[in-house]
Amino acid sequence: MTIIIATLILYQLLLLSIGWWASRRTSDNEDFYLGGRKLGAAVAALSASASSSSAWSLLGVSGAAYAWGLPAIWLIPSTLLGFFINWYWIAPRMWEQSRKDNALTLTEFLAGPQGDPARKTIMRIGSAVIIFSFTFYIAAQFQAAGNTFAGALNMDPTMAISLGAAIVLVYVMLGGFWAASITDSIQGLLMAGSAVVLPVAALIVVGGPGVLMASLDVDGFSSITLWTRQDNLAAGIGFVIGLAGIGLGYPGQPHVVNRFMAMEDSKAIPTARLIAITWAVVIYTGMVVLGWCGRLLVSTLGDGEQVLFALATLLLPSIMAGIMVSAILSAIMSTADSQLLVAASSVSHDLRNGKMTTHESLKQSRWVVLSIGIAAILLAIYSPEAIFSRVLFAWQALAAAFGPLLIITLWRGPVSPNWRIAAMTSGFLLTVILNWTTDTPGDIAERYIPMLVALGLAWRGSIENP
Repeated sequence: MTIIIATLILYQLLLLSIGWWASRRTSDNEDFYLGGRKLGAAVAALSASASSSSAWSLLGVSGAAYAWGLPAIWLIPSTLLGFFINWYWIAPRMWEQSRKDNALTLTEFLAGPQGDPARKTIMRIGSAVIIFSFTFYIAAQFQAAGNTFAGALNMDPTMAISLGAAIVLVYVMLGGFWAASITDSIQGLLMAGSAVVLPVAALIVVGGPGVLMASLDVDGFSSITLWTRQDNLAAGIGFVIGLAGIGLGYPGQPHVVNRFMAMEDSKAIPTARLIAITWAVVIYTGMVVLGWCGRLLVSTLGDGEQVLFALATLLLPSIMAGIMVSAILSAIMSTADSQLLVAASSVSHDLRNGKMTTHESLKQSRWVVLSIGIAAILLAIYSPEAIFSRVLFAWQALAAAFGPLLIITLWRGPVSPNWRIAAMTSGFLLTVILNWTTDTPGDIAERYIPMLVALGLAWRGSIENP
């Protein structure tokens, strides 16, 4: 336990040091929000991947595999679909067009240039959607950080959540985008290493792939139930299609898309694409295998989302277990820091129509980071919820609000003002309503109906635009 604590302390000191270093490179809005548009291929790929793959990827996916069994295999192609869409289709177009418009945020890009009649309205709506969704999203990250600290250090959960959140808040407030991108890259590498070492160790202990796959073949289950957790073919297909909707949500994530805007050279995109997709294969395959192994090795685990921590302490030496725990925190911090930055830009840049001075904007951005962080801490402490479900709700709300409009804008060109507003608001509101009222296999209704409605409205607006 002493070694685990020491490893954690050293890791947190490294993050704070990066925040201090990055603060010396942050002199204006473009630095704070996009790192001066100077990201290289490796940093862009790893930071975009890590920030899109939150605690949900390590804790949520492994927990789903632990709880579901074989049906969790569909999470792998579902998430890879999103990486392919983003890196093959969105990234090159977003890099080029955001530079033409000189946009610093996704909301500003969708709002159009100064003088556009819908600009102010869209920037306000976009800011509201981001702040609402990210408060829930960040709360899930802080809750996961608290669970990790509480498990590793035997701390009170409230104190553990506050400690994990405080570390993220400090280095983001210091260094902005540079701090988030560099730390995300380090965290992405740590996550990938953990997704190889621990699943391989667990697979060896259970007796190899053959034994593992045999354990997933539950006697008495039909093939449909075994592969989808559903009772009939129609529901099974709905389950698979519903999970695929997770991948379709990647283009609408502001904290991921801004990495494409921040890349220094479009020629680096193919290299970044290869790094990002390889990383995704390693992470999601590793976490699904880990969850399956956990069903054999820690079958009485009360909370499936703690399977990674349980197996790390069971199978690995203390120093390695400390690194695994740091990997969990990496997944949490790599998303929370990016989301805090995007939320800050929504208030200090988007709500002010991009007209604040550099000094005013940087000062207000840091206050916004602190305020949203505190709100997320309170939500994590007083309204805890499963990480898997909370993250997916926020993910889908952002996806439906921004993704369809972004796709049509990049594909067909500008969308007329009223249709842009309609697409964004309908996508978001329908997601919230369906999340509260409808339960379908794979949540297919929540994944697809809002996005299809928003896509149709944006398409209609692109036809009308002169």
